[in-house]
Amino acid sequence: MRAALSDELRAKLAGIELLVMDVDGVLTDGTLCYGEDGEQLKNFHVHDGLGLRLLRNQGIHVAVITARESAPLVSRMRDLGVEHVSFGTSRKGIALESLASKLGLDMARIAFVGDDLMDIPALRRAGLAITVNNGHPLVRELVDWVTETPGGHGAVREIADALLDARGALRSACEQLLTEIDPGGPGLP
Repeated sequence: MRAALSDELRAKLAGIELLVMDVDGVLTDGTLCYGEDGEQLKNFHVHDGLGLRLLRNQGIHVAVITARESAPLVSRMRDLGVEHVSFGTSRKGIALESLASKLGLDMARIAFVGDDLMDIPALRRAGLAITVNNGHPLVRELVDWVTETPGGHGAVREIADALLDARGALRSACEQLLTEIDPGGPGLP
């Protein structure tokens, strides 16, 4: 059973219109693997992907700002339909401001999920700063919320569920998804 979120955190979550994430350490566990030919390999958790789909289906934008670029990352973001992707970006705070301006969003409507020192500038600018359970201690000190789940193991799904739940839309979002994949099926219990 997940710990209850504070009313203040739930209010912030309810107002989020854009979820922006780092990749390594958030959508992955941060491990860097290389194949025999030097190609980079990454593991992504399917729960995170489904969480992003639920958010997009409910009109919440999703984006990635990451310092790295790799073929597996490009493929995964395309597969997930992530609308806004910024690769090779070391100045994440500036990139976040630029994305907010492009979308016409106030920073208070943006959540950023990061796990390490490179993410601090974006975390400080975002209206809601989130880190994963295994985020760096200095990052954990400055965020609004630390997930119970570690990065790369469904933390983004935990965040997606919390965002939707704070809006009172989690159950309906899940029902909508079930209707898409099983028309006429029994739905949720």
